[in-house]
Amino acid sequence: MSVLLEVKNLKKYFDTKKGPLHAVDDISFKINKGETLGLVGESGCGKSTTGRVVLKLIKATGGEVLFSEGRETKDVIKLNKKETLKFRENAQIVFQDPFASLNPRMTVSQIIAEPLIINKTHGNDKFERAKRVKELMSIVGLAERLENTYPHELDGGRRQRIGIARALALNPSFIVQDEPVSALDVSIQAQILNLMQELQAEFGLTYLFISHDLGVIKHMSNNIAVMYLGKIVEMGDYKSIFKSPEHPYTKALLSAIPIPNVDIVRERILLEGDVPSPISPPPGCRFYGRCFQRSDSCKDIDPELTQMPSGVSVACHKAGKQ
Repeated sequence: MSVLLEVKNLKKYFDTKKGPLHAVDDISFKINKGETLGLVGESGCGKSTTGRVVLKLIKATGGEVLFSEGRETKDVIKLNKKETLKFRENAQIVFQDPFASLNPRMTVSQIIAEPLIINKTHGNDKFERAKRVKELMSIVGLAERLENTYPHELDGGRRQRIGIARALALNPSFIVQDEPVSALDVSIQAQILNLMQELQAEFGLTYLFISHDLGVIKHMSNNIAVMYLGKIVEMGDYKSIFKSPEHPYTKALLSAIPIPNVDIVRERILLEGDVPSPISPPPGCRFYGRCFQRSDSCKDIDPELTQMPSGVSVACHKAGKQ
């Protein structure tokens, strides 16, 4: 299977008065065409920043973001303005907050039509543009009668469907899903997730799915990357990650997933200590202060992401030795 997106040694540091904040610190991953990579971790670990840097919504500090379009592969970070606009046709984003990401002064049809107007996909043909908007509304399950309504008149689920329709407007091949259901009621979350899977199957879409919810990640992803304090600490296919996690942080996250069976009791792993500051991360393993498997070597030596015999890649000195 061919690779659509390859990220190499990606870094994003934000300048602060106390020094550079290491939001994303030297991460690498690949996403195959038509598949989903789930990026999971606690709030503040750098997940959303990764998604925005990949789409060039935020300027990278270093690294490469290689995007394959047809037979041509380009580094997104090095694209000029004209090339970036072309890239936008192939790569879109669905934001976390379905209300804040929509212009409250625009109607549903105007919001969905906006990328068509900006990219001049139908020239000045208003009829064809309106036809495309209605088609998109139908695809995401929005009734045609809602085309002249405003976002505040709709519930969260319909607002997110507007965001999805807008993302699909230019027929992209790649979409970053940034916590797309975390702001929705549980009853609506399943509908939106199922819609995304249906759209992926129908249009051959590739997703970078960002979430803090491992249950959602498991439902959506082919492969999973676990992120902690700006670094990927474990990565592999979802079956291996859930069945036999190697990194202690991954084990702790999985132990927190509730089991819908009162007869099954899972031992909860409670992490001690606090997450270190991303402004001055520790020299060795960043998880050292909270790890229940730590040794002296972990404090000084930063473990590299290494592939295990199981196929899972882990950044841990103890991996495969338990």
